[in-house]
Amino acid sequence: MYPLLDTINTPSQLRALERKQLPQLAKELRSFLIESVAKTGGHLSSNLGTVELTIALHYVFNTAHDRLVWDVGHQTYAHKVLTERRNGMSKLRMHGGIAGFPRRDESEYDAFGTAHSSTSISAALGMAVAAQLEGIDRRSIAIIGDGAMSAGMAFEALNNAGVMDANLLVVLNDNDMSISRPVGALNNYFAKLMSGRFYAAARRAGEKVLGVVPPMLELAKRAEEHMKGMVTPGTLFEEFGFNYIGPIDGHDLNVLVTTLKNIKHLEGPQFLHVVTRKGAGYKVAEEDPILYHGVNKFDPNAGIVPKPAGKPAYTQIFGDWLCDMAAQDARLIGITPAMREGSGLVRFSQEYPERYFDVGIAEQHAVTFAAGAACDGLKPVVAIYSTFLQRAYDQLIHDVAIQNLPVVFAIDRAGLVGADGPTHAGSFDLTYLRCIPNMTIMTPSDENECRQMLYTAFQMDTPVAVRYPRGAGTGAVVQKEMQALPLGRGEVCQQGNKVALLAFGSMLTPCLEVAEELGATVANMRFVKPLDADLVASLANNHDLLVTVEENTIIGGAGSAVLEMLSSRGDQVKVLQLGLPDIFIDQGDSVQMLADCGLDKLGIIKSIQVALST
Repeated sequence: MYPLLDTINTPSQLRALERKQLPQLAKELRSFLIESVAKTGGHLSSNLGTVELTIALHYVFNTAHDRLVWDVGHQTYAHKVLTERRNGMSKLRMHGGIAGFPRRDESEYDAFGTAHSSTSISAALGMAVAAQLEGIDRRSIAIIGDGAMSAGMAFEALNNAGVMDANLLVVLNDNDMSISRPVGALNNYFAKLMSGRFYAAARRAGEKVLGVVPPMLELAKRAEEHMKGMVTPGTLFEEFGFNYIGPIDGHDLNVLVTTLKNIKHLEGPQFLHVVTRKGAGYKVAEEDPILYHGVNKFDPNAGIVPKPAGKPAYTQIFGDWLCDMAAQDARLIGITPAMREGSGLVRFSQEYPERYFDVGIAEQHAVTFAAGAACDGLKPVVAIYSTFLQRAYDQLIHDVAIQNLPVVFAIDRAGLVGADGPTHAGSFDLTYLRCIPNMTIMTPSDENECRQMLYTAFQMDTPVAVRYPRGAGTGAVVQKEMQALPLGRGEVCQQGNKVALLAFGSMLTPCLEVAEELGATVANMRFVKPLDADLVASLANNHDLLVTVEENTIIGGAGSAVLEMLSSRGDQVKVLQLGLPDIFIDQGDSVQMLADCGLDKLGIIKSIQVALST
């Protein structure tokens, strides 16, 4: 099926091809990606959009000596196939297999790990400066796309890079941003012209001649920028100190290769604007790139077929609550940093468009924007993944918590997230939230409790976090009526003796299974902060062993809160803390990952038996 692709395993083999063979390689590579991802699941539409760009970059530049930094990392499947990992695609995002993002420990061709967005320009600039200081002739290329240019960090790096004069190339993979004009022959022509040696030589000669008359040099620069501005959208990047080139067609290999070869010989910071189409070459993905952004296994001939509705996911529970709450309170606004679908905001964005705010991949801005809105009477709800909230930690403390503002943080993907691995796991939120004054933290154990906790949080006039896991819940009946829960109060779900399990959030289900076998007491703690001190004290007085169980790192988490409380009271009771270990847990099946961490029924029982025997 892939006669040309079968001969290519390394970039050096790719560079041995004749240029006229590249379109055929692109065709085969795109077909392989569709076939492969259909079998494993993963990110599809973004990777189909970067096939030609990936080929051109490896064809022109001497990788891995030259550095490619991909941003965001879910557009790198073609890159992985061409860099000795084609066979590994059969175990993509699986335990023991290759990651869905670049990883330095996976391949020398992965220059930098980029699972979160908007870091590529900073990293590539650091590499360019390192090459400069070490006297190495090496190119550093940041490929940034999928909305990653909307983050402030990307512009901080551009601002810094423009004055460093390092040999940095920034490639903007523009696949759904509105800054570009239609790509056509004229744009391609100007791109070739502005990246060519004649243009560069003429520019240097002009600067040399006019340099003795500074006003004339400034006038010439302004005239050049004005002419570029008439045919390109690159004036902004020129102001940062980059030589802007483009936009060009990111699916035209001839234009891509010619332009990149020209740029390769230019000195200083260069900015290439490439326009691509998500899902390119696969009709159904082109028509609905969002549906095919992250996919499960499917039949590539039939496309994604809707499955019968099963238990609702926590994301859906949140989205339904948000709409119901908005109907009751006109002060509610919903905020997301570019995760409308992932965070369950589609319905809300349709029913309340004037109160829906997607701020782009800009988590810091999202949190401070919410703080500002709260200052003037609105009730913001920030829908955000646990792993992404980490990026706005300063804003969470300084702009929300210190001012004690009523912002609700609906924290999705808490705990382990399976195939997306350690970069996307919500392993630390209980720890990094618990130490912040004025913060209330709730951990729902099922879907109905999640809905009621969200309602409880919205009634408060202080910062509140409700953190819930990825995927479906337990199948609990969700009550339409919303009632506020008593603040800082847990409940005993099952009465036993000797051993008391203090379950936080998703861990209630395995704890109940353990209790059935051991005759233990089980408490659904519900609140991490404020902790139910009376309940903990009562359990400590009536049991030989307390076992705290959480899907969060043990260090500084909910179990630590229990120990701190017991210590402050002087209570003497043996405590066993169970949670995520002090390591980054690799990708895999979520159920197996929890078992590996000792957080399933058998693992918890084993840990308790060991604790009781010592």
